[in-house]
Amino acid sequence: MTSDGTAPFHAHIYHEAHQRPASDALHARLTAMMESGEARDLLMVGNLREGPVGPHPLPQFEIHFLQRALPQILALIEASGLRALVHPLTDDDLADHTTLAQWIGGGPLDLDLSVMDPPGENQGVPRFGRRDF
Repeated sequence: MTSDGTAPFHAHIYHEAHQRPASDALHARLTAMMESGEARDLLMVGNLREGPVGPHPLPQFEIHFLQRALPQILALIEASGLRALVHPLTDDDLADHTTLAQWIGGGPLDLDLSVMDPPGENQGVPRFGRRDF
């Protein structure tokens, strides 16, 4: 990771059915912050997904941001009351989602680790900031 705060990060923000209004509200807030420039290091707010996608077992949306935005992003997620997986993007997809990951708003979910890229072949790095699942 870079020491200048520009290392790429992701957060996967999950919701259960009863939390959908909170998820919609956070999604709208993050989108507005990104579009207005209030959160200039927030690079992408992905689509709300209604079911499991990739390794993620619950509905979620993904955001891409730079490391220097981590305090601001963590505070927004914590205030929402939602559960999130926050991780850097390295060349090791498995480590990103396990040993390098931070869980907010609850314990870890059981991710489907079988779909992770092999170390050194992380497909997330080239797509950082461009699209979600």
